[in-house]
Amino acid sequence: MHVGHLRSTIIGDTLSNLLTFAGHDVLRLNHVGDWGTQFGMLVEHLRDEFPEALNVETSKNVDLGDLVTLYKAAKKRFDVDEDFKIRAREGVVKLQSGDEEALAAWESLCAASRVEYQKIYDMLNIVGLNERGESFYNPYLNGVIDELESQGLAVESEGATAVFLDGYTNRDGSPLPMLVRKSDGGFNYATTDLAAIRHRVQMQSADGGEEADRVLYVTDSGQSQHFEMVFAAANKASFLDESVSLEHVPFGLVQGEDGKKFATRSGDTVKLKDLLDEAVRIAGEDMKTRLDNPEEELTEALSVVAKTVGIGAVKYADLSMNRESNYKFSYGRMLSLNGNTAPYMLYAYARICGIVRKATGQSEDNKVEWPEAASEILITHDSEKQLIRNLVKLPDILSEVESELYPNRLCDYLFETSQKFNQVRLCIV
Repeated sequence: MHVGHLRSTIIGDTLSNLLTFAGHDVLRLNHVGDWGTQFGMLVEHLRDEFPEALNVETSKNVDLGDLVTLYKAAKKRFDVDEDFKIRAREGVVKLQSGDEEALAAWESLCAASRVEYQKIYDMLNIVGLNERGESFYNPYLNGVIDELESQGLAVESEGATAVFLDGYTNRDGSPLPMLVRKSDGGFNYATTDLAAIRHRVQMQSADGGEEADRVLYVTDSGQSQHFEMVFAAANKASFLDESVSLEHVPFGLVQGEDGKKFATRSGDTVKLKDLLDEAVRIAGEDMKTRLDNPEEELTEALSVVAKTVGIGAVKYADLSMNRESNYKFSYGRMLSLNGNTAPYMLYAYARICGIVRKATGQSEDNKVEWPEAASEILITHDSEKQLIRNLVKLPDILSEVESELYPNRLCDYLFETSQKFNQVRLCIV
């Protein structure tokens, strides 16, 4: 996983948590890109470099090494070798048709990928995620084409099969096709997304469907037109009724501090694990400067704190921004104790815990136990009134985020609440 996967993972997980808290039955689907041209390219590269990966009996024992290195090698061949490019495209069709060798290699790639991205999910505390990749919908693709053709919505276009929708044109004004089947018989993203809609909305739960009434697609804003067209086609084909809501939840790009593509010095895409490890390292180094002996290594307990602060800083920095905006990734800003940051929020929370411990005689060595609510609240200062007025806004804020899906509004509310709490503390301590 690379930095491009950061926002979809964090935003999607946060919205799922909030909607679950609101009482909805939420199914968290990870629609991984485990199908398509890139896998045709990788399978054909394995055919040449790791032929044992194409054998069902030996594929599970193949160590594919660094998948990024493997992908780069395959992509380099794809870009310069025309014969290999043709093989890769034909490989996609083989894969989608159930070719035994192609499937064996594909399963080796998927298994290796799962091991790596699970490490990221563990670091980010992503739980309850169900993998439901593009490949899952492969058995339903022909049915989508048949249904679209029977309704006269899918037509032949330059050897391929396409759907033409009102209001979508190319720059020259000609109708913009939404391809659902390529001229070589392979399928497109739109076909998979339409099959997914039917599975999530039309198919009965007894048959394995979800029967969802609201489906959220958390992807980058560059896919906005794609989803507009897919949703329009689904509506036109009556794949859903008026009670069902399909919603694209777009987000902007993660940029470097210079406002350009966030990349390593060599220009490579930043690995997400490296990014998170660096945030934890910087948080730990900052903690060392506050110790009596900065040269000492952090204790196990403090290392846990450094991980909490570092990972929390990355997640909160993303969530605190309007999701539709691009944002500049800065370790300095996100790890600052000043402003709307995770360290500031964690500091406020730690102070609250400290006050509760002191008031109830609890040890700092144990997790704080929250006392029962007081039967009477004494208000002695205007700052306390301001804090209470802010606290009662929480249900409205949660309802707003539940409806409009902008986590930054909750972050803004929490920051404002923390500021008002600190004002109370400053006035009475």
